[in-house]
Amino acid sequence: MLAELAPEEPEVHGLVALMEIQASRLRARVGPAGEPILLLDQDRAAWDHMLIGRGLAALGRARRQARNPGPYVLQAEIAACHARATSADQTDWTHIASMYAALAAAAPSPIVDLNRGVAVSMAQGAAAGLAIVDELVREPALREYHLLPSVRGDLLARLERFDEARAEFERAASLARNQREQDLLIGRARDCAARLS
Repeated sequence: MLAELAPEEPEVHGLVALMEIQASRLRARVGPAGEPILLLDQDRAAWDHMLIGRGLAALGRARRQARNPGPYVLQAEIAACHARATSADQTDWTHIASMYAALAAAAPSPIVDLNRGVAVSMAQGAAAGLAIVDELVREPALREYHLLPSVRGDLLARLERFDEARAEFERAASLARNQREQDLLIGRARDCAARLS
């Protein structure tokens, strides 16, 4: 309805695109027992390709109208990169990292920086991503945010620093408010501990 009321507003079309593309992944985000499934592990065949198509069409309208893309258009661009990739390996992480850099300039946020760190780690390696994420450790807004130690744990594990990774996953589990997320994080901590023995 909003897109019909403001057909010349690129951010409205960007928001529609973002909502459609994000909604396309809902069925693939949880397993049969309700456990969370990380983006890289999701079955992309379970994504709703009709919603992806509608989202990409809305993003096309936003792009045609936007001289300087705003936050919703940039977030939709990121979601579209994931949606276009037929597998996790085919994801254009370099483009996603550049979109997060643009988003950080347009709408600065420590959560955007955290996501940029993840994208940079996928494009340039775990050490490059960890350098960005480590700058956020003392950020007050992220002090109780379970995804900061979760991301650090993942990057440290990729660097084979398993003892540090285990501690980060345990901290993330203690901060998570959802039992299924806690279980996932505790499992990742156990995996790191097993790598140490």
